[in-house]
Amino acid sequence: MESRLLLSEPYDDRPAIVSVHAGAGGTESQDWAEMLLRMYLRWAEQHRFKTEILEQTEGEEAGLKSVTVGIDGRWAYGQLKSERGVHRLVRISPFDSQKRRHTSFALVEVMPEVTEDVEVEIDEKDLRVDTYRASGAGGQHVNKTDSAVRLTHLPTGIVVTCQNERSQAQNRERAMAVLRAKLVERKMEEHEAEMARLRGEHVEAGWGNQIRSYVLQPYTMVKDLRTNFETSNPTGVLDGDLDAFIDAYLRSRIGETSGAAG
Repeated sequence: MESRLLLSEPYDDRPAIVSVHAGAGGTESQDWAEMLLRMYLRWAEQHRFKTEILEQTEGEEAGLKSVTVGIDGRWAYGQLKSERGVHRLVRISPFDSQKRRHTSFALVEVMPEVTEDVEVEIDEKDLRVDTYRASGAGGQHVNKTDSAVRLTHLPTGIVVTCQNERSQAQNRERAMAVLRAKLVERKMEEHEAEMARLRGEHVEAGWGNQIRSYVLQPYTMVKDLRTNFETSNPTGVLDGDLDAFIDAYLRSRIGETSGAAG
């Protein structure tokens, strides 16, 4: 894909770890989080990347409160870093008997999967390790042993869970990989925030950082608020057709870099 010519930052060639978190709004936002997961899984399938659900918390009625998926393929992180931020959906709610229009939000985090030799120091004494019984889909091993692992990195407060592997050791290994990825991403975000501060820009973190709107009613449009790239085919986008958005984002990043260099 042409976008790969624009990938020159650290970790761009690495696999990606993507987390989706439903915003406020209960079932509406949880359904939206599941729609976004499907979108990324379809995109990965189109690129013949392997995927693995590492952790998910289901909603009470429908959808997902949160989910983390590993996407294994070269350049996966470099392309999917364009998805980092808040995604907004406007539609007639399928859960509203009065057929009113609802707005839902979900936060997407994207991290590079890094190897153990990357310079990320994790001291064992800085970790709190909790084990618990896995729940949900996962085969016969689920609900029989305390195989699920929750890691809390005390200095940063980052919490990572993994419950989809068969053994506690495997879940801990995968959880450590996600923790390393989160710490790398945290360092990169701090660097970007500092560069933005030096350029005099105001940067909002987390939920204030809305990047894209998906409108299904009363008209159809998906618009990226950073690049102004848009399409009137949200069905295609939600089926994984993200490459045009990714390309527009990467080109805008090249422009920013050139401007910062100048």
